Amino acid sequence: MFPSTLVTFPHSSDTLTATVLAVQPHADGIDIVTDITPFHPVSHIWPDQPADKGELYYSGQTYPVTDCFTGVVEHATGQLYVHHDIPVKRNESGWSFVVVHRIDHSDANIACHDSVELSIDKEYQTSLSLAHTAEHLVSMALNKVLHEQGYWRKEADRKDPLGHYHFHNYAQEASRITPYAALVSYRLGKTLRKRGLNTHEMMEDLTSIIEQVNAQLALWIAHSGKIELICEGDTLTDSRYWQCYLQDDLVAKMPCGGTHATHLGEYKVITASVIPHDSLHFELQTHVDVI
Repeated sequence: MFPSTLVTFPHSSDTLTATVLAVQPHADGIDIVTDITPFHPVSHIWPDQPADKGELYYSGQTYPVTDCFTGVVEHATGQLYVHHDIPVKRNESGWSFVVVHRIDHSDANIACHDSVELSIDKEYQTSLSLAHTAEHLVSMALNKVLHEQGYWRKEADRKDPLGHYHFHNYAQEASRITPYAALVSYRLGKTLRKRGLNTHEMMEDLTSIIEQVNAQLALWIAHSGKIELICEGDTLTDSRYWQCYLQDDLVAKMPCGGTHATHLGEYKVITASVIPHDSLHFELQTHVDVI
């Protein structure tokens, strides 16, 4: 059976030595699968966090890893499927999910069973990790303000990790994480209004709402609580949970496969700002300043 890739990025960004398990050509170079990796790949399902950048070292040569994808290997054939070509869901029998390192060097003489070194750009990964954690915090602060300030006229079924009605989950259409920043797109449709959100009043008060969100973020950051990634296993598809200690006994926990800050003391300030588009759509920008 082809093994799923062991991943170290939840807890370590250190360079490591890995064994090549699969090599497959692509248009400009080759895709390489190893037994273990520090690289965080872009998700084929929800590609909000970009892939890590870094390098692969082999036989005295340095190869930039130009992209890093999620892939699957079919046990029966050994065929590797990459990113949007993945034909199965997680935990499908007869398939293994793997991390695919892409290098743009078709002449690289790398073969199965070779040993390679994998090294990520730690500064770049940190910039994404800080942005990803900040995006979680902003979404929970927004949920909290909308819930506590009475913008819901009836109880919503979905609640966030802090027990507030989960506006973010209901309304989010897309999200994008970039170095020290994030952008989330929201849509306030008929379904959300039927669920009980007073969308008209919310849009009228959006500037005031975001001011309250930023005030809440400042309170959480001042606590400098720790952040943990709780892993149910060491492979790419094992469930992982983001857990953040916000204030004293207030702990938020949610499923998340990305990389994150290690504690809130890493932040100087997290600032949310709104970009309104029309009566149904707006975007929320998150910017991070670090200590």
